[in-house]
Amino acid sequence: MIRRYLLYLLRWQLSTPILAPVIAWFKHSSNPFGTREDWIGSAVANIIGGLIFFWVDRFIFTTKKFDDPIWHVRDDMCCVDCGATGRGYRLVQAENYDRTSDKSPQYRCESCSQRKAEELRDSGVSVP
Repeated sequence: MIRRYLLYLLRWQLSTPILAPVIAWFKHSSNPFGTREDWIGSAVANIIGGLIFFWVDRFIFTTKKFDDPIWHVRDDMCCVDCGATGRGYRLVQAENYDRTSDKSPQYRCESCSQRKAEELRDSGVSVP
């Protein structure tokens, strides 16, 4: 986590060469690339921005909201419940449900999959 935080702060510092000349331009500086103070101010502003927005961005980009569940569908699968062979269905992600890192995924035939979806609904998982 610290490594990611430091890389994020470094990424913010990469905008300093753009920010310093823009500041110089807006304050009508005689140096079009910005004064030493412009560069120091830009670097400090980027450190402050990075310290604050790392946590904001982390919240925004890690908050999961599932509008539609994610299903895997495969042909020639053996149903884990009834043993029928054919098309198999597996719910991977839904609100309050995440099996993306499941080491042994379980596929079900259509009827067993519908029964399993009903069980999940009863337990609070948002399955249409």
